[in-house]
Amino acid sequence: MILHPSFDIGNSGHLTIDGLDAVELAERFGTPAIIISENRIREMCRMYRRAFSENFGKGSAPVYAGKALCFKRLYEIMAEEEMLADCVSSGELATAFAAGYPMENIFFHGNNKTDTDLEYALKLGVGHIVVDGVDELLVLDEIAERAEKKQKILLRITPGIDPHTHKKIITGNVDSKFGSAIVTGDAERIVRLALTLENVELCGFHCHVGSQLFDIDTFRDAADIMLRFIRDMRDDCSFEAPVLNLGGGFGVRYTEDDPEIDYAENVRLLADEVKKMCQDLGLKLPDIHMEPGRSVVAAAGATLYTCGSVKEIEGFRNYVSVDGGMTDNPRYTLYQSKYTVLNASHAGEEADFECTLAGRCCESGDLLAEGIKIATPERGDIIAVLVTGAYNYSMASNYNRIPRPPVVMIKDGEPYVAVRRETFEDIISLDN
Repeated sequence: MILHPSFDIGNSGHLTIDGLDAVELAERFGTPAIIISENRIREMCRMYRRAFSENFGKGSAPVYAGKALCFKRLYEIMAEEEMLADCVSSGELATAFAAGYPMENIFFHGNNKTDTDLEYALKLGVGHIVVDGVDELLVLDEIAERAEKKQKILLRITPGIDPHTHKKIITGNVDSKFGSAIVTGDAERIVRLALTLENVELCGFHCHVGSQLFDIDTFRDAADIMLRFIRDMRDDCSFEAPVLNLGGGFGVRYTEDDPEIDYAENVRLLADEVKKMCQDLGLKLPDIHMEPGRSVVAAAGATLYTCGSVKEIEGFRNYVSVDGGMTDNPRYTLYQSKYTVLNASHAGEEADFECTLAGRCCESGDLLAEGIKIATPERGDIIAVLVTGAYNYSMASNYNRIPRPPVVMIKDGEPYVAVRRETFEDIISLDN
């Protein structure tokens, strides 16, 4: 196993993904290609559902964060695994609807939902809308009235936490485009307003405090603040929220330097803390939701590329250029995200060649990794970047008019195309 159960080295010395030879997958489906284990995704969904049911009880459940990876087949899987889901745009709503996903199980997020977004959400029968601020709340009430519906909502609240230090500080995350801050009084004001409106039903609160978190410290701090807020709203506004969504953020192991995470144990530890807090505050345990996205899909995926050239600049560095790059994975360009990279054609050999993995775009910043070591490559070798199931395909673009790669899923040892490779015709189809 390499990092995660989906990755290993086969008898041929090639990288295997879910037991299938990565070089053979590249030959069959072309490169670049995103390869994803459906079985691994299903295992993660079942683990999360079981952990929430056993530790928080009936009514509490994980909510898959679709922004991590979004296409029709994914929502079919989420429906089959009985996962709730969150969407952050009308495009994600349309994808879920086209997949036959039950729209009543969706939480619709976004800091600037347009009137059209809100109208579309009501038309599709979205279960809960996570309202970000007063402007949206008032418009939603009007739209719901015209639609003759009473829309269930959560209010997005900013608890004021710095996720990097795990400290409760009143300025941390208050300066944010998302939500209403507790410390400024805006959170209480929007609660009072929501309770006066006839066409929305306030069901609870939502917060989000960070991403790529490896323990429960930040979630515990957020729960403490949010449960105290629930108590205050009960005492001051006669409203005790039945739902608390603590958002997403559990991290993923991208390299050997990252810690291993026992997600089920983290849920258990957090549940113990939340139950104790509720008891101390005299609260009923609300239905608890969290929004795993990255941790559900990231480790299920890898991206395969073909090496086009090896450029050695004596006294400086070596470049290995591949046929993809920032168009299918902009994360390194955006924030220098670290990945595990292998020469899939020689995965069993010593990683003795230090290099920078470069993309094909006409952009000097189009890099996928720097200072990595892989088995000495040559033109035609298959290069694999591991743990690319999250925020790769969903962030892909057509920069330089490069077609986006396919998503090939593996189920029970059989690969199939879940999203076909984009063509040049697709790219120019919107041009007049």
